[in-house]
Amino acid sequence: MPVRTTGTTPRLAEHGTPSMDSTRAFIGDVKRLVIKVGTAVVTRSDGRLALGRLGALCEQIKELNLQGFEVILVTSGAVGLGRQRLRYRKLVNSSFADLQKPQNELDGKACAAVGQSSLMALYDTLFSQLDVTSAQLLVTDHDFKSIEFRKQLSETVQSLLSLTVVPIFNENDAVSTRKAPYEDSSGIFWDNDSLAALLALELKADLLILLSDVEGLYSGPPSDPKSRLIRTYIEKHQGEITFGDKSRVGRGGMTAKVNAAFNAAKAGIPVVITSGYAPENILKVLQGEDIGTLFHRDAHLWARSRDVTAREMAVAARESSRNLQALSSEDRSKILLDIADALEANQEQIMKENEADVAAAEQAGYERSLLARLALKPGKITNLANSIRVLAKMVEPIGRVLKRTELADGLILEKTSSPLGVLLIVFESRPDALVQIASLAVRSGNGLLLKGGKEAKRSNAILHKVITDAIPDSIGGRLIGLVTSRDEIPDLLKLDDVIDLVIPRGSNRLVSQIKESTKIPVLGHSDGICHVYVDKSANMEMANRIIIDAKVDYPAACNAMETLLLHKDLVPADGLNAIVFALRNKGVTLYGGPKVSSLLNIPQAESFHHEYTSMACTIEIVDDVQEAIDHIHQHGSAHTDCIIAEDDEVVETFLQQIDSAAVFHNASTRFCDGARFGLGAEVGISTSRIHARGPVGVEGLLTTRWILRGNGQVVDGDKGVSYTHRDLPIQS
Repeated sequence: MPVRTTGTTPRLAEHGTPSMDSTRAFIGDVKRLVIKVGTAVVTRSDGRLALGRLGALCEQIKELNLQGFEVILVTSGAVGLGRQRLRYRKLVNSSFADLQKPQNELDGKACAAVGQSSLMALYDTLFSQLDVTSAQLLVTDHDFKSIEFRKQLSETVQSLLSLTVVPIFNENDAVSTRKAPYEDSSGIFWDNDSLAALLALELKADLLILLSDVEGLYSGPPSDPKSRLIRTYIEKHQGEITFGDKSRVGRGGMTAKVNAAFNAAKAGIPVVITSGYAPENILKVLQGEDIGTLFHRDAHLWARSRDVTAREMAVAARESSRNLQALSSEDRSKILLDIADALEANQEQIMKENEADVAAAEQAGYERSLLARLALKPGKITNLANSIRVLAKMVEPIGRVLKRTELADGLILEKTSSPLGVLLIVFESRPDALVQIASLAVRSGNGLLLKGGKEAKRSNAILHKVITDAIPDSIGGRLIGLVTSRDEIPDLLKLDDVIDLVIPRGSNRLVSQIKESTKIPVLGHSDGICHVYVDKSANMEMANRIIIDAKVDYPAACNAMETLLLHKDLVPADGLNAIVFALRNKGVTLYGGPKVSSLLNIPQAESFHHEYTSMACTIEIVDDVQEAIDHIHQHGSAHTDCIIAEDDEVVETFLQQIDSAAVFHNASTRFCDGARFGLGAEVGISTSRIHARGPVGVEGLLTTRWILRGNGQVVDGDKGVSYTHRDLPIQS
């Protein structure tokens, strides 16, 4: 068996582990931990032992031992196990007449005495199968009153741990002098939860894990659908929590665990309450994953935005946006310039966090297309900063007069541009989207709530911090809120009175789910199935260049070519073979429609309506431009479609009839981008037909309002008003 060397750092979760949640960074310093397993975890609902859960517990402890951790186990269940065995023994030894008499409750101390040996025998058997040695230590409340006992206890445990033996503690209920051992909460400890907290303090543990029959601490009874899991406990939660029934078999249930966790955390021992039902939860805690409920002495310093209600976040964003709108145009531009400078100044830290996200995603086995969207390439931060500077130099978009009309003499009506209000953007994978969206929100005077994908958690967190730190305090710190929990999205989608627009950027499934879940207007596209049609009149050298760029430049982008349509006359002229050779030479996997798959002997595409987001595409042959148009309307997503042709009549037919957000002639589909369109940046590309369409920049985040200037006019049944309705020039 491996023996841990003094000073060795366990390998399961070190500083910088990519999957580690930022609030669990202290896990990297954990060497010694106390694990407390409750009766509800040890036993099943019928009172019998939960052998599967106990086996999984022992396997995790074995793994922790191998990784170099020092594990101390505090276990409940002896009384319940003893009661079950004594009831059986009593039943076997009772006559039928005895069974007809009222049955007295079994003595708890006798149950404890019988159950202790049985429980320890079970642990010994399970650990022996895993080549792990365990030791039993029974203690009472009275023992801890002795300084000598405490000293000897510490020395004994240290000796056991140095031999990689797992000490297993339990209160010795059989000889406890407590008058009411299952109700009395006086003394040094009063149940195994408080015993675990005491041992963690006495034995200088780095972490205490309390295993329960639920995921962690909820704001109300876990069975109540309105209850939410509290990820990080801070003192304000004390008045917000409604506890349900106590444990079905233990002494105190969640109330006891919370009290023990609170006291331990206050004394400097971090505590995680999590489910003992999940087979690998202990290992996940030690990997820094954000599971269960964390109690930490410093939690109040870094309590995350998830502890703020969805409505509070949205209302705060609206209030901050009004402060932003009240600034002068120059001051708003300066904020953008400060954000650009801050991004470049923090470039090294941003890239480090992004590299950690990419490493974690690779380790988790994510697809290459997602990894491509997730990674911030060299020079990306500088490009983003320059795009923000372009935004800062744009003509002021807020309050711009779009139309002036004289309604009557001295009565002037102005139609002006105005921010929408509060935007909720849900996006996947791409951390650069956060920068673009945040800068557009500042430029357009909107409040913003952002929810990025979990795979970009670290990148999003550092980018959000850098950006918000550059915004003056006078605006309010919540102009741009970062939603960190997926659980908050349903609550946000209900806030149609404070959130004005939702823009989802991600998969078809994500967009569809959001549209079905909210009354708030939704702007966006679900698929990016972009087509390139090569007409018989095309310049083939140009066609090859455009096709390769549209597919290969950035295959994970929504504006990358997914389907290539070729005029039938190009087949005998070797145009098809030249294009196929060029694509294959670049490593593109080809799938065919019914005509091409048999012609080229390549796999047939399962569907024409498919977005690869990778180095693959579909090829099909069409008779003419009209068939190409019909194909695109039937199988496309109305995103971006392109024709490569020299015949003016064919070109105009395509440009006028294709009903997509962007239609190109002799240019790569990759040009469909807010920055390339000169918009500075984009929040996404919309395929909607209402409000904004195509790349959505600042103008897509504005609405209009009417300002009427008069000098005392009244309607009075329109008797005294002579309407002129005369258009007036817009004053600069």
